[in-house]
Amino acid sequence: MIPKVFKEVIDLGDGREISIETGKLAKQAHGSVVVQSGKCMLLCTVVSNYKQSDVDFLPLTVDYREKFAAAGRYPGGFFKREARPSDGEVLTMRLVDRVLRPLFPKDYHSETQVMIQLMSHDEEVMPDAMAGLAASAAIQLSDFPFECAISEARVGRVNGEFIINPTRAQLAESDIDMMIGASADSVMMVEGEMGEISEEEMVEAIKFAHEAIKVQCAAQLRLAEAFGKKEVREYEPEREDEELAKKIHDMAYDKVYEIAKAGSSKHERSEAFAAIKEEIKASFSEEELEDIGGLVSKYYSKAEKAAVRDLTLKEGLRLDGRKTDEIRPIWCEVDYLPSTHGSSIFTRGETQALATVTLGTSREANQIDMPSFEGEETFYLHYNFPPFSTGEARPIRGTSRREVGHGNLAQRALKGMIPTDCPYTVRVVSEVLESNGSSSMATVCAGTMALMDAGIQMKKPVSGIAMGLISDSETGNYAVLSDILGDEDHLGDMDFKVTGTADGITACQMDIKVKGLSYEILVKALKQAQAGRLHILSLLTDAIAAPNEDVKAHAPKMVTRVIPNEFIGALIGPGGKVIQELQKETGTTIVINEDPVTEEGIVEILGTNQNGIDAVLAKIDSLMFKPEVGSVYEVKVIKMLDFGAVVEYMDAPGNEVLLHVSELAWERTENVSDVVNMGDVFDVKYFGIDPRTRKDKVSRKALLPKPEGFVERPPRSNDRNRGRDDRRGRDNRDRKPRRD
Repeated sequence: MIPKVFKEVIDLGDGREISIETGKLAKQAHGSVVVQSGKCMLLCTVVSNYKQSDVDFLPLTVDYREKFAAAGRYPGGFFKREARPSDGEVLTMRLVDRVLRPLFPKDYHSETQVMIQLMSHDEEVMPDAMAGLAASAAIQLSDFPFECAISEARVGRVNGEFIINPTRAQLAESDIDMMIGASADSVMMVEGEMGEISEEEMVEAIKFAHEAIKVQCAAQLRLAEAFGKKEVREYEPEREDEELAKKIHDMAYDKVYEIAKAGSSKHERSEAFAAIKEEIKASFSEEELEDIGGLVSKYYSKAEKAAVRDLTLKEGLRLDGRKTDEIRPIWCEVDYLPSTHGSSIFTRGETQALATVTLGTSREANQIDMPSFEGEETFYLHYNFPPFSTGEARPIRGTSRREVGHGNLAQRALKGMIPTDCPYTVRVVSEVLESNGSSSMATVCAGTMALMDAGIQMKKPVSGIAMGLISDSETGNYAVLSDILGDEDHLGDMDFKVTGTADGITACQMDIKVKGLSYEILVKALKQAQAGRLHILSLLTDAIAAPNEDVKAHAPKMVTRVIPNEFIGALIGPGGKVIQELQKETGTTIVINEDPVTEEGIVEILGTNQNGIDAVLAKIDSLMFKPEVGSVYEVKVIKMLDFGAVVEYMDAPGNEVLLHVSELAWERTENVSDVVNMGDVFDVKYFGIDPRTRKDKVSRKALLPKPEGFVERPPRSNDRNRGRDDRRGRDNRDRKPRRD
């Protein structure tokens, strides 16, 4: 039976379009779509169990995978099978999850899976920009309780013109790379990197993307209507008790308000809030708590959140006693670790990051091998968030998605300030040692100082700040919070992180939880963030005003030398013998890369000893040494032969040439040792290639005065041989053909 296919097409302009199709594939899933642009095709399926899970949260899994077959390639590794997701896939999962999760009901706890797969790749289409659209379109075809259609779009800007879902080539020329997630009514998520743009330019880019997203949301609704929108499933909602909620609110609100107003530390505040909660629980019998214990905790959390928000809106005060635009005390230190190539500590309030920098050759570049992109990063940042940083003991199960996401944000913040001519591969590692607030922004600040401490000539230092927003839709009051605490992160209506230099924004990450946030408030929040960034930046530059002029004494120095491809083989030697011995003798690391465009070899020399580096450079100069005809060179005798002496150019050790016995002196020389001996140093003149021997010709006697009365012997004539050859030719012509 031929399936009935339903399809909607979205026009992106410039002859590009996106289609959403359903009815052909994966029909047992609760919703499935194929989203296509050019030859790029994503299959998205969604499934949610009908039975509620025994948890108090939504167990949502968003999985994005790129199949190597989609690009006609084999996976790497021994088993030739896709394994754990790459960092790029994890980042796409996070982008989709952050927009979808808030739109499910808070009391919906069924196990839910959203699976997105790249099934066909197109070099001109970046598939991650369509993942959010695919996920939402599939959910619209299901019976899930989901608030509204959403979509995501990438926005770039080339030559001042905004572009929706630019190609990778266009993105390389763009000064903006932002992903925006939104519904038709509200922007919900922003993440990206920028080339020091202003706050107003950033908002304009968000507006431009939102208009495109509105069109994509409308297309999903048309597809769902044509397909036949299912009735929303019924599920068992969480138990509610309004009378109990009011009772607990009345018992907790004032006490929480007073503790919050006292401006205590995180530890003191947590203990005080816990005591209030236990006091409330103690007012109920054990039998009552068995029945309503979960509700008591739930309603206490609501009362605590309401009290803290009201304190900020009414009095402009925060949990730790700060004003809304006040930043916690900061102290910084560089060169803390004696053996690293660069290090720093950044501490802001109860958040601390220790950053290290390691310098290496192109061999240490981070290899990216995905079906949609192959390449390497010569600057990358890794972020580690151990459980002790929050005073917890929990299992460590490898790098979490959160660590990948926060590290990527810090990397994007800093990478634009690494000079393009930096010869090193640079790895930054941030170890979060304390956390109560944004550790990713602490990582940006620590990373900046560690890079400057390592002698990386950053274009400009970068700082970052985490901001929050608390608003009241009824009164219209709102408060923008600078440098938010961990507690303020989850009780606010928006949290956003902004990084930048003194001249503009380099990266951002926003999650907006309130509907219909005005762009005016967004601009005001960004302006307040700018003031905070500049304050933090001044403290960073107090700790280290500018990059160190050179790398540390124990850090490797890097020198690059470009050589013609014809000399690469000589430098490597048979079986790598020359380069291996050279590395061993000089204590250096030598890496050779061939540039296919210029057809030249790029030699990287890495070493801590300058003498070793100089020795490698001398060897390269020696290999590339080409004497000029008519020039005079100093040479040294390194070998004695019966018919001459082998000499070595003093300016190019290793370059040898035969000085023939006839070129030693004007007088006839019977024994070479009568004129020169081993180790003798003298000058010779270079005459180029001898046409008779087809080898380089040098002469010592050409630089000596000709003896008086000296008669040079005439060159041997070749007439006799030529006549013999002529006779042979005639004899051959006269010879009768041989009979078979």
